Amino acid sequence: MGFNGCVLIMDHNQERRSRLEAILSFMQVTWRSGNRADDLAWLQSQPQNMTVLVGEADVSLSSLLETFPHHAFICLNKTDCRADNLLGALTELTYGELTALLTQAQQWQPVRSSSEQDAGLQQLLIGDSAPMQEVKKLIRQVAGKPANVLLLGESGTGKEVIARAIHLLSLQAEGPFVPINCGAIPAELLESELFGHEKGAFTGAVAARKGRFELAEGGTLFLDEIGDMPLPMQVKLLRVLQERTFERVGGTRPIKAKVRVIAATHRDLEQMIYEQRFREDLYYRLNVFPIETPALRQRQDDIPLLLNELIGRHRLTHGAELSFSADAIASLQAWHWPGNVRELSNLVERMFILCPNQVVQQKDLPAKYRFLSDEQLAVQPFDELDERDALSSIFQSADEPAEDEADFFDFQAIDDMGLEEPEPLAPSLSAEGVNLKEMLANIEMDMIGQALEVNEGIVARAAEHLGMRRTTLVEKMKKYGISREY
Repeated sequence: MGFNGCVLIMDHNQERRSRLEAILSFMQVTWRSGNRADDLAWLQSQPQNMTVLVGEADVSLSSLLETFPHHAFICLNKTDCRADNLLGALTELTYGELTALLTQAQQWQPVRSSSEQDAGLQQLLIGDSAPMQEVKKLIRQVAGKPANVLLLGESGTGKEVIARAIHLLSLQAEGPFVPINCGAIPAELLESELFGHEKGAFTGAVAARKGRFELAEGGTLFLDEIGDMPLPMQVKLLRVLQERTFERVGGTRPIKAKVRVIAATHRDLEQMIYEQRFREDLYYRLNVFPIETPALRQRQDDIPLLLNELIGRHRLTHGAELSFSADAIASLQAWHWPGNVRELSNLVERMFILCPNQVVQQKDLPAKYRFLSDEQLAVQPFDELDERDALSSIFQSADEPAEDEADFFDFQAIDDMGLEEPEPLAPSLSAEGVNLKEMLANIEMDMIGQALEVNEGIVARAAEHLGMRRTTLVEKMKKYGISREY
């Protein structure tokens, strides 16, 4: 019947217990028999759900159900089967009846309440923004199903955290969670890592070794960076997903793959299929239930919660306390976070080193994370050093580009932005002369205003269109008193 696990028999009825032992031995099921005092301690120590055959025992069924709510009980006495959660009653045992009940017991799982699931998700996945609420909704829908899941999203968005959340809310929660990064293992070793190998299968195989599929039996296998898996291995993985069996390298014995598979990638698999770098049939086998993991810039409202969580994680490592001021948090929320949550975690650890036991102010942040609000722009003075740095970008030669930006008068960038080409920048010099500094300043103000208007006041996009860094554009806005609502 393929029953996987151990059955505990608790019954004083010697005749019935002997029949059960004989049937279970014939079915090649591991069993433990008796009604000894240490049976309860043994049952308590089992990490996975167990199946218990209960007949005439010293402990009442109601007490067993209350003490061990996660184990499956098969009642052997009809008079005791009025209690809840009992799978059946056997008075006259037959092979067919016991087989059916054991199969049912193995598939049975305690049902978690929605409140328990919500509490678990809140603890695992930090964030209350709309994108994260959608992710949590999808996790609740798929966790209890056996379907394959494909996690899509940028690097650093926490795909492994989401995979662990699915596992812990799934029917395989008591089993292992085994991750493997398909892009971090050389192609020639990946097959052995996934499926294991027999002794002597290749040079250096001095002993048989289990692969990740075997190690994850009864649990979840997380295939991270599946888009980096070589094509030959994609074929072998597809076969395992279709047939649910595999063989070790150098072996001939088929092994059942009793695992739930979750894959993840930051790559565009559909584009890779078009370029013939990823198998289309494997894609559709994995993409049963896709979940898009949102980038941090799409859920910036979650940054205060993430900061608290990350501070808690790094606090013990660094033996210090840390917090962020309101201005610093607002500044971090204005950054676009190309490295996502991983980048935020690195920043928190850096602040533990630079500002231990302090409140991190905006001025303490690395330069690229400092974003001034319109109010700060209005009150912060623009000193001579700022003016000199800002004007240097105007008077530099084309052969000597500024360190912080490209040549400001980039007509290709202006054309790409959809703006009208300005009047010639160098009009004929009149007899009265011209105030060059004032003329260039007027040109700058006009171009900055147009860029902000086209980009709806978003400074980062305006800076990109003008071919300069955002910090440089902010300094110029300070100088000329230009706000985002230009």
